[in-house]
Amino acid sequence: MTTRGALFRSLVDICGMRFARLAGPADTVAGTPASWVAAPPTIDGVAAIVRLAVEHDLAVVARGAATKLDWGARPARADLLLDTGRLAGVWHHAPTEGVAEIGAGTPLRAAQAALGRGGWRLALDAPSVGATVGGVIAADESGPLAHRFGSVADQLAGVSYVSATGILTHSGGRAADGTPDRGVGRLLSGSSGALGVIVSATVKVLARPASRAWVRRSVWTPLELYDLVRGVLRSRVQAAAVELDLPTSRPVLVPRQRAPRGPGTLAVLLEGEPGEVLERSTRIAELLGGDASIRSEPPAWWGRYPFGPDDVALRVTVPPADLHAAIYAIRDAAGAAVPVRGSAGTGVIHASLPGTAHPDRVAAVLEAVRDVLLGRSGSCVVVCAPPAIRDAVDLWGPVASPDLVRRVKERFDPAGRLAPGRFFGA
Repeated sequence: MTTRGALFRSLVDICGMRFARLAGPADTVAGTPASWVAAPPTIDGVAAIVRLAVEHDLAVVARGAATKLDWGARPARADLLLDTGRLAGVWHHAPTEGVAEIGAGTPLRAAQAALGRGGWRLALDAPSVGATVGGVIAADESGPLAHRFGSVADQLAGVSYVSATGILTHSGGRAADGTPDRGVGRLLSGSSGALGVIVSATVKVLARPASRAWVRRSVWTPLELYDLVRGVLRSRVQAAAVELDLPTSRPVLVPRQRAPRGPGTLAVLLEGEPGEVLERSTRIAELLGGDASIRSEPPAWWGRYPFGPDDVALRVTVPPADLHAAIYAIRDAAGAAVPVRGSAGTGVIHASLPGTAHPDRVAAVLEAVRDVLLGRSGSCVVVCAPPAIRDAVDLWGPVASPDLVRRVKERFDPAGRLAPGRFFGA
């Protein structure tokens, strides 16, 4: 039997005939084609697949729902796509401990639905439709609730992953001082699967709020947005999320109003008991002034990205006090108003540039924006872009400690077997 045939037979033995196959045209990672696809049914199966990859010198890229496989850098190799879709379900929920262990291949919406039947939820609301729990962690994909509850890494009480040598490893528990030990979880968050194959995560579980309300107010300029957000953050009213939407559209004329409504929107989410939410949302509406209104449903753009699959998607992270400067920098560099959306309360926003732009033009925009952010402790990374642009521009910008990044990769994956070239700053 040839080496190729032996590999296929081994994949079938681990996964079953229906779940091991040659890769097809759609099985690519940021444009790099895979050779094989395997979907093991168990954690032990994942470990066996990775050990098999070591034996045959294959590069492995983990895949959940494939909602973000085109994000980030193109891998140097993607010999084997390891599909985690069969590692699904809420495996253990301990309400008294405030955590649940969830399989990496579980769609986030399915996990929320399962926990919701008992009145619980995860403080994870990633915008990618269909995203899995493992994929959300690997991409460090946070949604509006990160304003109050923190990043994906902040929600992890533990994580189980298969190492680059095929060894199942658990991280979590308590550190020596009694605080949660989330060190490895923080490294795996945003690693694009380049440090280990996540197989399950133990995530904080919270009671679902009895009531929610959104206070919305239109805005005209980033500077006006700065004043409004500063007022919300300085108030004693605890918000669950503070989101902004600045599209490229013109002002809207509202019936029975003399003044047009600003093209942008600031929305503040309040959660809690009904009476408490009513009182806090009223206070926020009074603070924002203008045309602020209280709604029981979110705006249509809430928890959605401002970019499409063919656009150049940027993620800007900056202290909230400098958010207006970052938005002005993007628009000045682009030479026009571009869609901007995200968390005004945490200073993490996304912007969209046209995918038809010349790579040199995109590179010039990135350089100009990064120059402005450099003195403001900010960063601008390219989340995704058409292949011609992705391969021509610096996706990450300045990396604070490149030697540290290399050492982390070498510690977890010295042979460069897991998603080679996809790790942050690679």
